[in-house]
Amino acid sequence: MLKAKVAAEKEERDVRKMLKPLREVWLEIGIEKLDNHEGIMVKALLDSSATGLFVDKKLVEEHSFKLEKLDWPIEVKNVDRTSNSRGNITHELECNVFYKGHSERLRMDVCNLGRTKMILGMLWLATHNPEINWETRKVKMLQCPPWCGRKVAIKQREAKIEDGKDLRWTMEDREKEEEAIEDR
Repeated sequence: MLKAKVAAEKEERDVRKMLKPLREVWLEIGIEKLDNHEGIMVKALLDSSATGLFVDKKLVEEHSFKLEKLDWPIEVKNVDRTSNSRGNITHELECNVFYKGHSERLRMDVCNLGRTKMILGMLWLATHNPEINWETRKVKMLQCPPWCGRKVAIKQREAKIEDGKDLRWTMEDREKEEEAIEDR
């Protein structure tokens, strides 16, 4: 009886080990600085339980990304609703993001993520509605909103500055484009 119980527990552990990676999908993402277009490759976790977009504080500091200070800090809560011991979010990063022909400009909250370098949460997943093959962990960007794609990247690179105004796409431009599409 004891041997059967031990064997069953071992089998359960083996099944858990096998299934755990199937719950995670990681993308190899390129992120690019806006000021000089230097870029790095980062592994980003797709996480439907995360509410926003997050990038690791150590990563952006190591690569000297320009950060913007938030007007007010954002308190980070754990799953059990207690305050996170690693501190509040006080800065955000705006950068260009690239994945297999997909490109866009994102604003991400900067926080201490530990071993994870970037998290693309529900906001990003709902906006882009990627096709995910959970067995192979392949992700296809087939249903992106209009501001994504190669055309936007070209527009951003060809942008000119007139009268001191940067004409590259901003989040406001994206929101206006979404509203126009919804009105159609």
